[in-house]
Amino acid sequence: GAACVFSGQPLDTAKVKMQTFPTMYRGFIHCVVSTYKQVGLRGLYQGTTPALMANIAENSVLFMSYGFCQQVIRFTAGLHSEAVLSDMQKACAGSVASIFSSLVLCPTELVKCRLQAMYEMEVSGKIAKSQNTVWSVVKSIMRNEGPQGFFQGLTTTIAREVPGYFCFFGAYELCRTAFADYMKCDKDHIGVAPIMFSGGFGGACLWLVVYPMDCVKSRIQVMSMTGKQGGFFKTFMTIARTEG
Repeated sequence: GAACVFSGQPLDTAKVKMQTFPTMYRGFIHCVVSTYKQVGLRGLYQGTTPALMANIAENSVLFMSYGFCQQVIRFTAGLHSEAVLSDMQKACAGSVASIFSSLVLCPTELVKCRLQAMYEMEVSGKIAKSQNTVWSVVKSIMRNEGPQGFFQGLTTTIAREVPGYFCFFGAYELCRTAFADYMKCDKDHIGVAPIMFSGGFGGACLWLVVYPMDCVKSRIQVMSMTGKQGGFFKTFMTIARTEG
């Protein structure tokens, strides 16, 4: 998880900047190069600490809840407690489990996104120049918005995670089943490479589905720093109407 964050953080930073300020950068390369010139390498790694916390917290809660949600699916379907679930039933369990992980993911992602887009917020005059540290952002949220401020964008986070993890677990399990059928073996014995491919395929399916919701979430969590950002439906409609 840590390796994933450190390798992907510059890409995630560029994503958040382009989602929240779509007219400021011509594209991905322009965003990365501009950020490096303006702030240096540390600008591409803004928000790494909360990103690590988000990764740890989300995966811990997600997979802890996943087992419980599988039992809920078994109970709902009238199956005994040791019954093997179908791929779609596992996808449903993962989807429900993501609701619980959203509760710990939202606050950490809020701090991460605000740190990543802090430079653009200051340059555009939307906020006054301030310290760009995790602690300064946390103190600002507590002082100006209270504890509930950490849950700005929670509705959008859930709207992103629920269909996203249905697609992730569904694609992952279907892909493993396909490998097992082809190799004439059990799903748990298909080998490392097929499992890696299945996980990558599941991740690709997740992001193809959730990206629009992720864009709305980033916009809400960053622009709410000004105290004037609308909620999920207003932000979604504004983006659709003005940017297509």
